[in-house]
Amino acid sequence: MRLSLIAAALLAASPVLADGLTDMTDAERAAFREEVKTYLLENPDVIIEAMTVLQEREDAAAADRDLQMMAENKDAIFNSAADWVGGNPQGDITLVEFMDYRCGYCRKAYEEVEELVKSDGNIRFVMKEFPILGEQSLLSSQFALAVKMLYGEEAYKAAHDALITLRGDATAETLATLAAQLGHDPAAVAAKMADPAVMEVIKANHELATTMEINGTPTFVIDETMVRGYVPLDGMRQIVEGQRKDG
Repeated sequence: MRLSLIAAALLAASPVLADGLTDMTDAERAAFREEVKTYLLENPDVIIEAMTVLQEREDAAAADRDLQMMAENKDAIFNSAADWVGGNPQGDITLVEFMDYRCGYCRKAYEEVEELVKSDGNIRFVMKEFPILGEQSLLSSQFALAVKMLYGEEAYKAAHDALITLRGDATAETLATLAAQLGHDPAAVAAKMADPAVMEVIKANHELATTMEINGTPTFVIDETMVRGYVPLDGMRQIVEGQRKDG
């Protein structure tokens, strides 16, 4: 750990100390720095305490920033007509997932989120198509949205479940096979995938994610909490219950 980083943490923890340095002569400042170095070497626990204070302040600032962004973009996050809504549409908690079908952690979270929504019974679940991992991700989202636009909400959920558990590559050929397996016309689905309306949904989700400073999947918005990354089922349950208590 560099001394400059340690000093920054100490100064962050003590604004008065930071102000005092500006009033010192160069010689006094050099002597003071040597005293600080000696003190830190003799009392290393102070370093941990200072870094903890700095991290807590950064975490609090990030949480405040997330709250502000969620408040400013509430309708786009929770009420977009383009998104699939499942679970309990009248639930007291809304869980929004920004997901990518080719994301390993999205696949890991899939069954756990399903269990959370099912076992809780009072969660409104919103899916945001957010392909960020290349061409196969994009094709998969286009397929899911095309199915939704052509055949409705239940068909979308079936397509979503099939895509998130798909083994092998998501290519035009495999998606055509999947469409047939789901009972849909592969040619109609392929044509709809090229519809600008499909890309408009994906573009809007990307723009929202940029505004929300979301750059990874899965990312969850649970009422007034943003969760950046995978969280095991028990952790998700704790977040949901925390939101209920705060609400």
